Amino acid sequence: MARFCSLYSSSNGNSTYLGMAEAGVLVDVGVSYKKLKEASDFQGIDLESVKGVFITHEHSDHVKGLKTFLSKHKVPVFSSASTLEILLSKDCIPAGCECVEINGEKEICGISVKSFRTSHDTPESRGYKFILPDERQISVCTDLGYMSDEVFEGIRKSDLVLLESNHDLEMLKFGPYPFELKKRIMSDHGHLSNEACAETAAKLLSSGTTRFVLGHLSHENNTPDKAYAETFTKLDMAGARINIDYTLTVAGDKNKMIRL
Repeated sequence: MARFCSLYSSSNGNSTYLGMAEAGVLVDVGVSYKKLKEASDFQGIDLESVKGVFITHEHSDHVKGLKTFLSKHKVPVFSSASTLEILLSKDCIPAGCECVEINGEKEICGISVKSFRTSHDTPESRGYKFILPDERQISVCTDLGYMSDEVFEGIRKSDLVLLESNHDLEMLKFGPYPFELKKRIMSDHGHLSNEACAETAAKLLSSGTTRFVLGHLSHENNTPDKAYAETFTKLDMAGARINIDYTLTVAGDKNKMIRL
């Protein structure tokens, strides 16, 4: 049985576990090793079962605990060539660690992994779709300036999608952030709004996705209730029935394990 768990998900730190009972992978290690260990223990996840780490991009909320994790667990780290180069130059990867460029498709511990480019203010950020041995498909897709055709094609037909629902537009526009930061967040290289997330979820539902996890919420410009309500309303308008046609959860810290 496939397993998915958002260990941490916010603008302060992100890390996701997915796989089967015997082995799995992490997507990002954006919190300290201590926090990661606490969250994984809480979920009954043995970090020794992690066979690889997939990094979306080099921002600190996605790689803060990477070096310590790789120092304690000798597993390969996967990412785009540009991201790996940046991480090595910033000493975020310990010496001797196996670095694997992913540009297309890879396989690890029986899991097939497809990557796709995302639009963010980094040289080469990535999202990932994981096809597990039982053929369940799980996608992790955050830090999006907008929902490009490449991204949507990359995540469509997934059984479960962790999708960015970063900000409420009104909260961001009238909030305390300086104008330039607001402009960056709302740009095509920033973050996906609740509204854009909801529109994408409705399209994904038509492609067969039945489990939606809303992630990477801003603490300053969003609330779990607002993110949930936006996507729920959009899916409800499409005629979908919650907990019958789909499930909807908001990722945060130490979320419950989802079994597919």
